[in-house]
Amino acid sequence: MKKLFLLVSLLIAFAGLAPGDEDYPLTADSERHAGVPQGKVTQYAWTSKIFPGTVRDYWVYVPAQYTPEKPACVMVFQDGKGYVSEDGRARIPIVFDNLIAKHEMPVTIAILIDPGVLKVSAPGQQDRINRSYEYDSLSDRYAEFLLDEILPEVGKHYNLSTNPNDRAISGGSSGGICSFTVAWTHPEAFRRVLSFIGSYTDLRGGDIYPALIRKTEPKPIRVFLQDGSHDLNNFAGDWWLANQSMASALTFAGYDVKFVTGDKDHDMIQGGAILPDALRWLWRDYPQPVAKPAMRLLGDKQTGFIDVGVDWEKVTTLPGNPRSKAPASFLLLNAKLREARGIAVDEQGNVFVADTAGKSVYRIDAAGQVSTFVKEANGARGLSFGPGELLHACDAGGIVRFSQDGNKADRLENTECQDIAVTHQGEVIHTTLAGVETHHQLELNRYGPGATWGLRALVPNGIALAPDQSFLYFGDPNSKWVWSYQLQPGATLEHGEPFFRLETTDEASASDAAGMAVSSQGLLYVATLLGVQVCDAQGRVVAIFNRPEQADPSVGPISGVAFGGVDHQYLYAVIGNEVYRRHMATKMAAP
Repeated sequence: MKKLFLLVSLLIAFAGLAPGDEDYPLTADSERHAGVPQGKVTQYAWTSKIFPGTVRDYWVYVPAQYTPEKPACVMVFQDGKGYVSEDGRARIPIVFDNLIAKHEMPVTIAILIDPGVLKVSAPGQQDRINRSYEYDSLSDRYAEFLLDEILPEVGKHYNLSTNPNDRAISGGSSGGICSFTVAWTHPEAFRRVLSFIGSYTDLRGGDIYPALIRKTEPKPIRVFLQDGSHDLNNFAGDWWLANQSMASALTFAGYDVKFVTGDKDHDMIQGGAILPDALRWLWRDYPQPVAKPAMRLLGDKQTGFIDVGVDWEKVTTLPGNPRSKAPASFLLLNAKLREARGIAVDEQGNVFVADTAGKSVYRIDAAGQVSTFVKEANGARGLSFGPGELLHACDAGGIVRFSQDGNKADRLENTECQDIAVTHQGEVIHTTLAGVETHHQLELNRYGPGATWGLRALVPNGIALAPDQSFLYFGDPNSKWVWSYQLQPGATLEHGEPFFRLETTDEASASDAAGMAVSSQGLLYVATLLGVQVCDAQGRVVAIFNRPEQADPSVGPISGVAFGGVDHQYLYAVIGNEVYRRHMATKMAAP
């Protein structure tokens, strides 16, 4: 044990991290200098609606070089009181004055915000401290607080840039993970992150970030991390290891990241000393935009993921009413409002989509040209092709089939039908809504030669067959699971398991799983709140494609996916009445 301790001590010493020996003096950039123009700091108070009833102080630093004629860059700091003080370790007003005067960072207005407090309503009661709830949560609620409340309020007095490349955010400890979460959930609003001793631990689930970073399509974010080897180690995790894991994941995923290490505790001793250099690194090469990292895992030719450097492209906006703009949390509780619109592909790669009103079915050819395939579709939603190139559809009357010219061939069943899949033998599998009085339970039924069984499950949404038709998959949008059942001879489903484990948001355990597609490699692509999640044959999420940035966020998540186009090498996605696609790394088998 003594030899091991000596070896570790030597390794640490060679790495420049001898425990407790490092000294981190503040540099000249953290001191006042004659002749350097000084900015102005103003203190305000704010009562939030997004964090109901909470009150907080915040400070606005405006550099002397600011002019209303030109939008200023913006940098937000959590735990504002500690950063605005000129006798602390950060000393933001002094550092900003010096760096802006030397043109080592752009003209930047700093907004330094304290966490909210819900004050007591009667003497002798205890205030509710909102810091962990606001900072450690992985939802975008704090980002919405900034975007909907604080930035518009400050924007009444100053000309703030709305360009995400001009916005940075920083904090220490829980304020550090908060900063990353804001940029992670809203990269269209913030692109630069500066994190000191970040709490990427399980205070509120933050330890999931390294795994999410590795499997999620990269975002245009630049990240600076700092931590010390004597940081916290408690019930929530090991901060030193967590920051190393974050740095490793960001590097693996191709991000522009810098990780500066030291030997201090959970404090700003090192952070304050390196703050000026961290700001120089964060704003280097400005105004060049922060680039979206090149994809590594997602460009793997062996897995059929999307091509490197290829993003979503909008194909068309279909006629009809856009889908309900109700909040996703409300839609999850009201299954009838979340009926996924149908999308199907024929052998030639033509894509067929039912509009959100279910009045028509449209055909999109490989060149992206749109035509009406079925003019009067009677509420069509779920779509699937079967033998003979017959398009099967769920509509208001049940299950109907259309010939290749769009004419109605016949009606198979007068029953409620939500989503549908058809086997090579022409057997039809579909989901039906039993009714709200039975807690939104759906019934999964199969109609075909000799089929006599039915399966009940909790809220299935989306349905797909394995490439060899050996398994049937359907999602439960109110959970994180996609179920897998073995499709056996003799019209039976056996050995069902909640097999595919989806990633979910911080707000709930619900994935909002909707439309699904299966690639020729056996990968399952599922439309969810987080984007299109890709599961391997063992049921693990191996990649997450982000929702198209150009799609209206208020319309909702992706509701349907399919492989179409030339050689079936495009992944198509439906959001409301809009259709998007992106090129894949390998060809997909025809349906």
